[in-house]
Amino acid sequence: MSNDDSRPLIALVSAVPAAIGPAEAAFAEVFPAARVWNILDDRLLQSADEVGGVTPELAERMARLIRHAAAEGADGILVTCSIYGTAAHAVANELGITLLGADDAAFESALTSGYRSVLLISPAAGPLADSQRRLDEAVLSAGGDMTVVGTVATGAAEAARAGDIDALAARLHEAYLAADTTVDAILLGQFSISPGAAKLAELTGLPVLATPQRAALALRSALDTEVSE
Repeated sequence: MSNDDSRPLIALVSAVPAAIGPAEAAFAEVFPAARVWNILDDRLLQSADEVGGVTPELAERMARLIRHAAAEGADGILVTCSIYGTAAHAVANELGITLLGADDAAFESALTSGYRSVLLISPAAGPLADSQRRLDEAVLSAGGDMTVVGTVATGAAEAARAGDIDALAARLHEAYLAADTTVDAILLGQFSISPGAAKLAELTGLPVLATPQRAALALRSALDTEVSE
């Protein structure tokens, strides 16, 4: 634990400001004992978009932020941008503290809940392709047979930035209907669209996995275990 407070210090390392609000809300909801520390490089996502993905140089830029959080006393670290999850995994073993990528816990929950099929919703094609590739790899690695169907929620990013939860949920529901498939659950692939999870669950009658809440629960569980040991 950090020296100035007995409560765990969780560093949220973000590549876009839109992820911060949903992350903070998730910790307030399911892990209120945590102190949240925001570390933001608001060009990381833009830079990845400009070059068509996360280059080794961008991965190292994220790694430097993660190492900074660890060096300054974070008890746990959450990288809130899904496309930088692989960069987080690359440095996890060197830190000695719990480090999660944005969707690690949500993927684990989907894989262990007995779902045979999941609809993965993202706000744009690039993030969807990245998330679906990694979730498919996780299914394969786990030896599971869960089917992942991906779809883009057009207009969801704009509604999320405007803070219009009703409009966000409507865009997510439209994406669900347009996918025209029968699934056991829905997974929202990015933090920015997670505020629409509760309303989407009401509209569809399906379990909706929101990445920030799952991550906060996983960090709470991990740190409780470390303290008890």
